[in-house]
Amino acid sequence: MLMAHPAVLRNLVEQYETLRALHAENGSREARQRLADVTYTLCVSTGTRDIDSALTAARHRLSGVRPADDSLVTA
Repeated sequence: MLMAHPAVLRNLVEQYETLRALHAENGSREARQRLADVTYTLCVSTGTRDIDSALTAARHRLSGVRPADDSLVTA
């Protein structure tokens, strides 16, 4: 499976969290569509089928990123 670059995952998680904090699901059609798009992209980027799994997978991958070279740490 292709893995999204850590910067992309971080950005997607931040966008999702911001949209949720702004209650985009109850907002305008455009806000709801943006939330749906970010949710879909997170799921595709993490190989998951629901947002909870996608967020868990993204955070897990991001926790293993080294700041100096954005490699994944293998344990």
